[in-house]
Amino acid sequence: MDNRNTDSYAAMLDAVQSFHDKHDFKNKGGEELTYRMALMAEELGEIGAAITKGKSKADLAEEVADLFILLIGTAIAADFDLNEAFWRKMDKIMQRESRMVNDRIRVSEFRD
Repeated sequence: MDNRNTDSYAAMLDAVQSFHDKHDFKNKGGEELTYRMALMAEELGEIGAAITKGKSKADLAEEVADLFILLIGTAIAADFDLNEAFWRKMDKIMQRESRMVNDRIRVSEFRD
C-alpha cells in the first residue's frame, strides 16, 4: 500500500473505478448485473469455504475483500451511491428489534 487514505470510502470507490477503467469493464460485459451477481455468489461460496474449512484469518479477509470490491463495482455498474445506500440502510436497521432465534441473535423486520 502507498500513502493513500485507506480509511476513505471515496478512495476505495476510486480504486475500484480505476480497476474497471483499466480493464474496460463497461464495454466488455464486466458491468452486466447478472454476471456480477454470479461473481458475487462465487465469492460468497469462497467465503463459506474459508470458514468451513478453517482457513486462516488472512485467507478469509482476502475473500471478504473480493466480495467487497465486487459490491463497490456493482454500485458503479448500477450507478448508485453505495455510501449513501449504506447509511440509509443503517438508519433503518438501527430502528429494528432483535430476537433470539435458535439461540442466536436475529435483527429483522419480523412478521408474526
